[in-house]
Amino acid sequence: MTTTEQATGTANGVGSNARRPDGTVKVRGEFAYSSDLWHEDMIWGATLRSPHPYALIIGIDLTEALAVQGVYAVLTHEDVPGVNRYGLEHQDQPVLAADVVRYQGEPVALVAADHPETARRAMKRIKVTYEELEPVVDAERAAESPALHPGGNVLRHVPVRRGDPEVSAEVVVTGSYEVGMQDQAFLGPESGLAIPAEDGGIDLYVATQWLHIDQQQIVAALGLPAEKVRLTLGGVGGAFGGREDLSIQVHACLLALHTGKPVKMVYNREESFYGHVHRHPATLHYEHGADKDGKLVYVKARIFLDGGAYASSTPAVVANAATLGVGPYDVPNVSIDCWGVYTNNPPCGAMRGFGAVQAAFAYESQMDRLAAACGLGPVEVRLRNAMSEGSVMPTGQVVDSAAPVAELLRRVRDKPLPELPRGERDLRTLPGGVSNTTHGEGVVRGIGYAVGIKNVCFSEGFDDFSTARVRLQVVGGEAAATVQTAACEVGQGLVTVLQQIVRTELGVEQVTILPMDTSIGNAGSSSASRQTYVTGGAVRSACLAVRSALFGKVPGATGELSLAGGKLVSTKDGVVADLVEVLGSGAIDETVEWRHRPTETLDPETGAGNAHVQYGFAAHRAVVDVDVELGLVKVVSLDCAQDVGKAMNPQAVLGQIQGGSAQGLGLAVMEEIQTAGGRIRNPSFTDYLIPTVLDMPAMSIDVLELADPHAPYGLRGVGEPPTISSTPAIVAAIRAATGQALTRVPVRPEHITRS
Repeated sequence: MTTTEQATGTANGVGSNARRPDGTVKVRGEFAYSSDLWHEDMIWGATLRSPHPYALIIGIDLTEALAVQGVYAVLTHEDVPGVNRYGLEHQDQPVLAADVVRYQGEPVALVAADHPETARRAMKRIKVTYEELEPVVDAERAAESPALHPGGNVLRHVPVRRGDPEVSAEVVVTGSYEVGMQDQAFLGPESGLAIPAEDGGIDLYVATQWLHIDQQQIVAALGLPAEKVRLTLGGVGGAFGGREDLSIQVHACLLALHTGKPVKMVYNREESFYGHVHRHPATLHYEHGADKDGKLVYVKARIFLDGGAYASSTPAVVANAATLGVGPYDVPNVSIDCWGVYTNNPPCGAMRGFGAVQAAFAYESQMDRLAAACGLGPVEVRLRNAMSEGSVMPTGQVVDSAAPVAELLRRVRDKPLPELPRGERDLRTLPGGVSNTTHGEGVVRGIGYAVGIKNVCFSEGFDDFSTARVRLQVVGGEAAATVQTAACEVGQGLVTVLQQIVRTELGVEQVTILPMDTSIGNAGSSSASRQTYVTGGAVRSACLAVRSALFGKVPGATGELSLAGGKLVSTKDGVVADLVEVLGSGAIDETVEWRHRPTETLDPETGAGNAHVQYGFAAHRAVVDVDVELGLVKVVSLDCAQDVGKAMNPQAVLGQIQGGSAQGLGLAVMEEIQTAGGRIRNPSFTDYLIPTVLDMPAMSIDVLELADPHAPYGLRGVGEPPTISSTPAIVAAIRAATGQALTRVPVRPEHITRS
């Protein structure tokens, strides 16, 4: 007797537009986010933060704060019972600053009180004496600046070398580029509720991206065993990388354990800007050499990523920027150096695109320069250099699944262009919109193209796995399944896809996803476009184990067995049993720890190695209208083509592509955390601008499904590639309209109008 590799028997399985189980309540405003958490006996926590980007702490006086009526506790670093250090890759960040603050907004003290306003009032009465120091704010000069951490300011340097370093070329183009600091700008601020437990431990309900890495860091800070620190995922209002690092987690737990009462913490919008990491600002110097026909001969690059005050995930971001630094092109000779450095600017870490965004803006700008130098069109020069399946990356890794770069470019190139406007125009379609800055005079249209590459899943030898438990039993007279993982649903729709996988493999419609918590094994982070791949793989594997056990309960069946519509079906005998009858009052319960194929660490001298699991590709064509007199931009269309391997939920895939493109649009023309001397100048949604529905244009999207034979269902991570190619496509279109070089994003009005 054999089993089929895949059984499909429900209308809402893999490949369908299954409805989100959390969709209706979110649309109605009834979904409980972590900021909605409540406990009848809870008190409120608040954080005192440094006003200086770099200073010594001379003394802290808590007297006046403790005297405020309603205050339960005021804590400093002296009250951290365990290790006063945490971090994703390097434990270099204090839970509460002890002797020095390294960025504006660094936590110094905590307050717990009976009302949030009382906590804030007491917080303002804490007197901290500082001795200000000269901050390090220039990433390119950080290596030669006074050391902010032991060992110096270079956090990681990744060289990538391939071919002849001295090779020459007929056509050479050079350029220096800058990428500003972008914020994840999730709408749900950092929040959570910590509840002290009778066993001396703590239960934390929190909005996060990675429950187990949070637990690991909290345990060290609290000095408690892991079994006494239990985390449950609260409702998450967006993440995009900004919740991978700790925010309120340890602070809320410290206050709860100290006071013996449940403690709730919720950041306001300004504090959120200080309380999470951002996208790394970057300076990138590139040189491309090609023959006269535009075929690349070499690429050289020097990339500097500003990691800010603490490490976060900077080492991994550096590796991505270096290994993906030439883009989705065949280049025989490569010399790239990428540095991630410490400064006294705000800490930077994970954000959608993770190093590939910064590199793509530079290499795609260079490809447009190369096209002009060779007398070629922007698509043609890319087609002549496009990688394909079997291409070799600068690291020596062979791309061993579909790499349809040329196909994606042709698809966006061949899409119909939006019609040129005629007659009286609706102000909402013009640069400046209803502010009535123009009625079409001074408006020029431009078209731009870009294509990008992104690695999927964790890389460089990281033990990347997920744990899933699937239980099949009879509920209410029907066969039903429950799924338990610690994979964080952060709005991306993972809960929907996991249901679809179970329906496909077990042939039951009723699938319940249990709350995500640390009572089951690690599922890794909801980042790197990995959860559908890795946790989806784990759930599928657990379902296969359930199926195997189930088929073992049907002796004598012949042919290949499958599950469909709550029945066991044989290719030879037809329906052989009803699931309800086979299960009876029992249940089949299987837990699986699933890994993708292994990766390798990069060679420290050459950057060689099979560092990545999978690559994703997307291409964009942008059409913009630019008011060249005022420097205002309206993106008219932003068309995309992307290979997703397998569209697990086609509607959700379109949503991911649209959302990723929106963040790329934001970086292109409006989004930037502006700093001066290490201080944030615009920590609010009044001054930090993000795209609205009026800024997003119509999108024509082509979704290719070229299966990756190494991935579950052939799928390919979807969420990040559209963020990578959308930014340079929009900027290329603005260049086409204005003739300006535009070497920095976001593009500002003064960049467009300067002579």
